[in-house]
Amino acid sequence: MPEDVTRGAPSDLEQHAINVIRALAMDAVQQANSGHPGTPMALAPLAHVLFTRVMRYDAAAPDWLDRDRFVLSAGHASMLQYALLYLCGFGLELDDLRQFRQWGSATPGHPERGHTRGVEITTGPLGQGFANGVGMALAEAHLRERFGPEVCNHHVFAICSDGDFMEGVSHEAASLAGHLRLGRLVYVYDDNHITIDGPTELAYTDNVPQRFQSYGWHVIELGERANDLDALEAALRMGMAEDDRPTLIVLRSHIGWPSPKFTDTSDAHGNPLGADEIKVVKELLGLDPDQSFSVPDEVLAYYRTAGRRGSALRTEWEQRTGAWGRSNPERATELDACISQRGLDGWEAKLPSWPAGESIATRNASKEVLGAIFDVVPALVGGAADLTGNTGTLVKGAGIVSDASKAGRVVHFGIREHAMGAIANGMSCSALLPFVGTFFVFSDYMRPPVRLAALSQLKSAFVWTHDSVGVGEDGPTHQPIEHIASLRAMPGLCVIRPADANETAHAWRVHIDGTGPTALLLSRQNIPVLEGTAERAVDGLPRGAYVLVDEHDTSALDLVIIGTGAEVAPCVGAHDALSAEGLSVRVVSMPSWDLFERQDAEYRATVLPPGAPTLAVEAASSFGWSRYADDVIAIDRFGASAPGKVVLDEFGYSPDYVAARARALLGRADPPPSTPLHPAGP
Repeated sequence: MPEDVTRGAPSDLEQHAINVIRALAMDAVQQANSGHPGTPMALAPLAHVLFTRVMRYDAAAPDWLDRDRFVLSAGHASMLQYALLYLCGFGLELDDLRQFRQWGSATPGHPERGHTRGVEITTGPLGQGFANGVGMALAEAHLRERFGPEVCNHHVFAICSDGDFMEGVSHEAASLAGHLRLGRLVYVYDDNHITIDGPTELAYTDNVPQRFQSYGWHVIELGERANDLDALEAALRMGMAEDDRPTLIVLRSHIGWPSPKFTDTSDAHGNPLGADEIKVVKELLGLDPDQSFSVPDEVLAYYRTAGRRGSALRTEWEQRTGAWGRSNPERATELDACISQRGLDGWEAKLPSWPAGESIATRNASKEVLGAIFDVVPALVGGAADLTGNTGTLVKGAGIVSDASKAGRVVHFGIREHAMGAIANGMSCSALLPFVGTFFVFSDYMRPPVRLAALSQLKSAFVWTHDSVGVGEDGPTHQPIEHIASLRAMPGLCVIRPADANETAHAWRVHIDGTGPTALLLSRQNIPVLEGTAERAVDGLPRGAYVLVDEHDTSALDLVIIGTGAEVAPCVGAHDALSAEGLSVRVVSMPSWDLFERQDAEYRATVLPPGAPTLAVEAASSFGWSRYADDVIAIDRFGASAPGKVVLDEFGYSPDYVAARARALLGRADPPPSTPLHPAGP
């Protein structure tokens, strides 16, 4: 086989190889009796060009930092990616394709990061991959300006569908990518005119080229060239040449081609073609109609050559960056910390601490934490959705990411919460530790990327402030109620609601030393720094719950009061009042259910002794608290507009009301008057 077999004009072998991709897609979907064969069939030439002619990668080292990134935003076309991952030698085997969409297989219905080698990110819902790619391109531009092109110098490619473009997140992400002038971002729009319901014209008549031109993108209208390998390569390389504009290639394809029965039909979108039609198509493609999952030796050798081609580039990069590192040892250490998404050795010593008695909102404490550790956690890059000041995510002296320079570490995402979350996930896949902020109630706008971060265990920090009815005058539309409970129900997301500034510092420590996404729920209002957190939160917060105030009589525990966030302070006040009455009361700070559930049963029992009456206090929905508490002071209605302290007092978040509910729980008094629309007592 000649050395340049993967370059040059289309050959008979290339055409045969492309047809094998089409056959594998048909066979896998047919065997699973589930999936989307039409798009892989239509876009097999595009994927072939990307993986054999254009992209820089090494299949043997899929995590090489300076590889080109490939994002299948149209994740339903997963067999297109799986076929190339197998053929090019990423580690999938033919049996994995036979097990497409089956229990325990390496080829699930949509590609998943961390599950299948070579999959950069879990795109899943349409539009996510589009925004993820913007995050990857932002990370590439940032690292290239910060460390130099000898370290980071690659491109991001994505295949997008009409569904991606209908979803609102793509509008948000495309707007920001154009504003920031993110070059080296090359997207191909599979303009096949078909959705599951039928022709796209049923609901979609956008002028896509004009739309993206208005965003500031470089648009290439390629037209009916889906099978023209040289035209595809030329368009991709035109996009790659753009250093200061993202590129959209509009490609008119025909879903299901060349099926006589299903080309340009919605049936090819999400259904197997059927055994008879597959035979017909294979005959048209010059393949044996009686063979399934057939890959000729020469085709496999061809693709494996392409998969190995990048090994020399990777070796050259390793040598180049090795020399750079020896000349720039401090910078190399900084880069290593970015790649590992960790702080520099001893970074925790920079965490600030506050003395008891001070009063500071945890959002402002978080800002101080970020300012203190930014230099020793080099991977931190982030910002907020037009709320950097309000959320404490504007770090002084960190530099702003702009259209002129990407070397800064603060990003103004604009009022684009959904895209902000998905962009953060793309950054997290690209040697950065992103943090993104907005008001907690607006976490609803970004829930899909939060869920995908949890599913993929991406180290994205979601900084959500104004975490309760303490928001005050903005009223019910801005006051989160059910949000904490809904996020606690999400597997893989570590939800932390710190009680004060000291707990906030250690919440950041948990995230940076951890392995997945973290939700930091922070107060708008000033709250006291509590006695004991400077000492006890060091070990206590990483365990999710700990005894903050001990009972005065260790031989007899009358009551445990559990608080989270700003509500721990009134719990402490209630403790003092009840102790004065001779009751033996313990106060537990429980910033994180998730972390507490990870502890062994023995530790959990030392914090919450079985049989001890327990009262929980949280300015949010009561949902879920029955697992820990006999009674809960909670809010099971929407909030109210008034000054924050007034709202909190009216809902019962005062030491007097907590103490009254505690007496009622212990049978020492009648239940106090109920808070608005909330029953008093169990």
